[in-house]
Amino acid sequence: MEQFGELLQKLPAAARLLLSLVRQSMASVSQMLYGRSDGGFTMLSQLGLTGVGEGAPALGSSLGAGALRLVGLAGNLGSGLVQLLFVLAVSLMIAAQPVAYREVAILLVPSFYRRRARQVLVLCGEALSAWMGGVLISSVCVGLLAAIGLSLLGVKLVAAHALLAGLLNVIPNVGPTLSTVFPMAVALLDAPWKALAVLGLYVAVQNLESYVITPSVMHHQLRLLPGLTLCAQFLFTVLFGPLGLLLALPLAVCLQVILREVVIRDILEPWKPRRFIGASS
Repeated sequence: MEQFGELLQKLPAAARLLLSLVRQSMASVSQMLYGRSDGGFTMLSQLGLTGVGEGAPALGSSLGAGALRLVGLAGNLGSGLVQLLFVLAVSLMIAAQPVAYREVAILLVPSFYRRRARQVLVLCGEALSAWMGGVLISSVCVGLLAAIGLSLLGVKLVAAHALLAGLLNVIPNVGPTLSTVFPMAVALLDAPWKALAVLGLYVAVQNLESYVITPSVMHHQLRLLPGLTLCAQFLFTVLFGPLGLLLALPLAVCLQVILREVVIRDILEPWKPRRFIGASS
C-alpha cells in the first residue's frame, strides 16, 4: 500500500515533467522552422488547436468547446462506472448462490431438456473455472516478467507496477496499455530514456504473453478457438462498449461450450437426412 500511495504522489510530477518536455520540444521545432522560440504556440494556432490570431472570442469558444468535451467525458466515465458496479454486484450475488440461480435458469427450459441443460451449465462452470485458472497463470507470468525487467532497469516501486501489470492483464487489449502508463511516468522522473526503455520492455512482455504464454496456457486449460475469441470481443464491444470487452472472454468460453454441446452434439449429430423416394437401399 505504501508503494501505491507513493505512485499516486509521483503521477502529477511526471505529468508536469512530460508537459515541460513537450513544450521544450515544440520550442526547438519552432526555432528551426520559424527562426524564433515561442514555445510552439504559433504552430498550435496554425493547426487550429488554439484561437490565436482570431481574437479573444475565438479563444473563449475554444475553451467552451473543450469544457463541453470534458463534461461529456466525465458523463461517459460515470456511466461506465455505474455499469461496472452493477455487473460486479450481480456477479457477487450469483457467485454467492450459484446453484439456486442455475436452477432458476433451468426452469426456463422445456421439461424434456432440463436434465441435459443442467449438464451443459455444469460444463460451462467447469470451463469458466479452467479459464480463470489460465488467466491467473498468465497474469502471474506477466507480473513476474515486468518485475524482473523493471528491476534490471532500476525503476522504482517495482512491486506496485508488477501487481498492476498482473491485475490489468485480465482486461483484454486495454489493460496492458493502461499498465504501461504508471511505470513510464515513474521512470520519466529519473530520465527520459528510461521511460522509453520501460515502453520497450512492456511491448516485449505483452507480445510474449499474447503469442506464447496465453496460447500455451489456454490450450492446456481448455481448447478456446482464437477466431471465436476475436469475434466475441468485437461483437460484445460493439453491443456493450468497454464493459462488453471485459466480459467478452468469459462469455466466449460459455458460448463455445453451448455450441459444442447443444448445437453440435444435441442437434446436428443425431440428425439424419431422409432417404429420397425411389432411392436404392
